[in-house]
Amino acid sequence: MSSPSSGSPYPHAPVRTTVAAAAATDPPTRATGTRSIPGPRVRRASWLLPWHPYVGVDNLLRRAAALRYPALSSALAALALAGCGVLILRLVHRQTGTTGLLVGLGLALLPLPFVLGALAWLNQTARVPLRHTLFCLAWGACAATTVAIMANGWASDFLIAHQGSARGETLGAEFATPLIEEAAKGAALLMLLLPVRRRLRCRAERTCAVLVRRSPAPLRRSAHRLRLTARLRPRLRPLPYFRPHPRVRTRSRARSSPRTLAAGIVLGGVTACGFAFTENALYLGRAFTDDQQSRLDSIGLGQPPSLRDFDSTVHTFVLRGLLSPFAHPLFTALTGLGIAITLTTGRRWLARLAAPAGLLLSMALHGTWNAAAGLGTHGFLLVYGALMVPCFATLVCFAVWARARTARHPVRHPVRS
Repeated sequence: MSSPSSGSPYPHAPVRTTVAAAAATDPPTRATGTRSIPGPRVRRASWLLPWHPYVGVDNLLRRAAALRYPALSSALAALALAGCGVLILRLVHRQTGTTGLLVGLGLALLPLPFVLGALAWLNQTARVPLRHTLFCLAWGACAATTVAIMANGWASDFLIAHQGSARGETLGAEFATPLIEEAAKGAALLMLLLPVRRRLRCRAERTCAVLVRRSPAPLRRSAHRLRLTARLRPRLRPLPYFRPHPRVRTRSRARSSPRTLAAGIVLGGVTACGFAFTENALYLGRAFTDDQQSRLDSIGLGQPPSLRDFDSTVHTFVLRGLLSPFAHPLFTALTGLGIAITLTTGRRWLARLAAPAGLLLSMALHGTWNAAAGLGTHGFLLVYGALMVPCFATLVCFAVWARARTARHPVRHPVRS
């Protein structure tokens, strides 16, 4: 192998120059049109890193960093969610009974298609895969409700024991319950971002380091930019709908696109739909059981039942199924919006503040909604009209804007530097 020329602009690239010169001077020994068999060094490099040194530094670092096992992680997640589903079904059945459980499930199912249909319409912009939406729905219906029922019971007992009955119930409904429930629902998005992978500590990482170190200056700058971007999300799984908006010539910072913001709202809303379904089944089944017991205590079994005998059930269904089916999706959508901004923005201060601000705002809105239930009919309607309706209208306007902007600019390609 000949030594490199002294005038080469890249002192670490003698191998490519020499191989190209050898290929130009030595004629091939095989006939024209046949494919040559690569040597052992080329085969080993292609097995470790099927990548050309000048193209695809993102693909290089990702393939050298991890190997994923989606089938195993999906099976473990399905088993865990199935266990949580059996447990939450047992907990709800213990409080409602068999008849109350069936009635509660049937009534809670009525508003669910409308909310999921609205989120499916917004998902045309976000393009979240079906398996991720099903995971979030199952997480909200099984895992989040299991954690919320157990943690709310413990927090309520603790507050009642230390603050008294009335004050403990008020603190539990306005502070402890929003904190526990919103944190449990928001954990679904963090579970999607957890990396299920096996690190390669062997020759592949050393090969990556050598290739990047011996590469030309443009490739080194690209790798450096990738490392700077990765500091915001050091160990999270990259998702296609949580990527920054492609940079344009007039803007140097990455920003959140309508797709990423819509994806956060869709994932948070679908998780809250599952949570609201199980919670409505619990409350409606409990109200039906109480109405049935009070009817039996008052008039017995001699007369046929009427709608007036189930006032509590009707009141609960009107409040939770007709007036506020979008309440829980609105709360958790703020958490998903904050996480989406954190993962996609290029401004460091916004990336640090967006996710905590979204979570705190969802907790505050949830606590205000719970506090409005104790203000009577007029106070509840005032809070409903002054707070919930404007927030819901803002969310609807954002969904319409995201759909219109995506339809106007369907594809955007990044400008390569």
